[in-house]
Amino acid sequence: MSAPQTTAGDERVGTSGADGPPPRGERRLRPRDASHARDYGPGFFVKLALMAVVDALGVYVVWSAWTAGSYGILAATLALLVAANWVYFSKRSLPLKYILPGLIFLLVYQIFVVGYTGYVAFTNYGTGHNSTKEQAVSALLVQNERRVEGSASSALTVVEDGDALGFAVVTDDGEVEAGTADRPLSVVDGATVEDGRATEVPGYTVVPRDQVLQRQAEVTELRVPVSDDPEDGSIRTTDARTGYVYTSALEWDAAADTMTDTTTGTVYTPNDEGQFQAPDGSTLAVGWRVPVGFDNFVTAFSDARYAQPFVEILVWTFVFAIGSVATTFLLGLFLAIVFNDTRMRGRKVYRTLMILPYAIPGFLAALLWSGLLNTRFGFINEVILGGAHIPWLTDPWLAKLSVLGVNLWLGFPYMFLICTGALQSLPSDVMEAAKIDGAGRWTTWRAITLPLLLISTAPLLISSFAFNFNNFTLIYMLTGGGPRFADASVPLGHTDILISMVYSISGVDGSAQKDFGLASALSIVIFVIVGTISAIAFRSTRKFEEIS
Repeated sequence: MSAPQTTAGDERVGTSGADGPPPRGERRLRPRDASHARDYGPGFFVKLALMAVVDALGVYVVWSAWTAGSYGILAATLALLVAANWVYFSKRSLPLKYILPGLIFLLVYQIFVVGYTGYVAFTNYGTGHNSTKEQAVSALLVQNERRVEGSASSALTVVEDGDALGFAVVTDDGEVEAGTADRPLSVVDGATVEDGRATEVPGYTVVPRDQVLQRQAEVTELRVPVSDDPEDGSIRTTDARTGYVYTSALEWDAAADTMTDTTTGTVYTPNDEGQFQAPDGSTLAVGWRVPVGFDNFVTAFSDARYAQPFVEILVWTFVFAIGSVATTFLLGLFLAIVFNDTRMRGRKVYRTLMILPYAIPGFLAALLWSGLLNTRFGFINEVILGGAHIPWLTDPWLAKLSVLGVNLWLGFPYMFLICTGALQSLPSDVMEAAKIDGAGRWTTWRAITLPLLLISTAPLLISSFAFNFNNFTLIYMLTGGGPRFADASVPLGHTDILISMVYSISGVDGSAQKDFGLASALSIVIFVIVGTISAIAFRSTRKFEEIS
């Protein structure tokens, strides 16, 4: 009697067949066990190391958020860490392993930014309103300090604790006390005193005299609290050698929620605008952030300082964005048609030369053109135009033409590339059918080539419009928004677009007081405009798809 045949499908390790159960001591290996065995290969340890780095960074962010009191960031970071560990160590979330990084970046760099900008747009966040009420009270008490009359001076030594400057003073009892802006004075044991001045302070580094002179402004602005009680004052110095006790001229009453000037007796109470206000209407310099509703939007459209420039800048922004897209597309399309002709020799060389402007970084190219268009020393005026003095960047109309011209030079290679690819992808059978039907070149171009071309290029034209609508780099590097409006009380100019207007109003460049609330409100306006136009344009592009 012959032995039973064994097929490939029956050769399974550790399973019982027709001959009976597996031998004694042999463990049955299930598919689940096999998958676990594969998990602990080199790839698993690489994943473990990468997740350890991610978790370490996450713990650092959580700790920083905890010490700074940013509990929203703390909660969001914890949630993202838990989600990341679950996704990458679970077998049930294979699609999320590829999607999660993009989702995290979308949440952090898009949704959070838009949401926070929207929040700031409804507050008075800006110069004089940068912090919370508690921080404003502390700042007012510190900024209004005056030297205590008749207070004794102390021999002072400038010290350093890590990166923080501090003072070490010798008391009347001969002891040495040291501290920093965040740490009140306390006695330091083992300090060395020579000629009545501390020369060595354990736990601190004595700053050499030459470095003290280099950091003079930082030293004279430093305030080291005398004790944990702010009313005891702080130590300050004017010469980095002698310290005096200063106390605040303001007195804070937390129960009554008032700030009193002890020299004049004036009582300041909080108002709805986030400031301490006296009965005569005067306010203290430092305030705090409070919600202001739609006040920033009202200011943008009704305040004469912003309303008139806003309208002019809005019109120019549309002209600049539409003109940039139109000119770059038409030139790029023309060159693509010319170099797509098979009868032209050396097309590859010409195409390479056409994309050279696109290979130069935009900010660098704008700076180069700013020099080339200089009225007195620029290459355009001095060499090409034989010493002419044409104010390319200082005349309002010429500056706008210059911006459009430079952007044309920077942008046409991109349009040339996409139009070349679109032309080469057009179906040849459709073109042949048009010729057979007797259609001329213009009819074929108008009725077939252009509609088919717009199907692939229309989304890119819309994205180009959105890019140029916010083309901050070109404006900032080429003209800086100038020339300035002659009658404007804010630092805005004829070539400013909305995004550069937001930058100037925000005060980040130091040209004006910071007003992040108003700048955020204008950012929301830009977002709505671009989003609305893009949505309408994308919807209109569906008409071209019907042709195909």
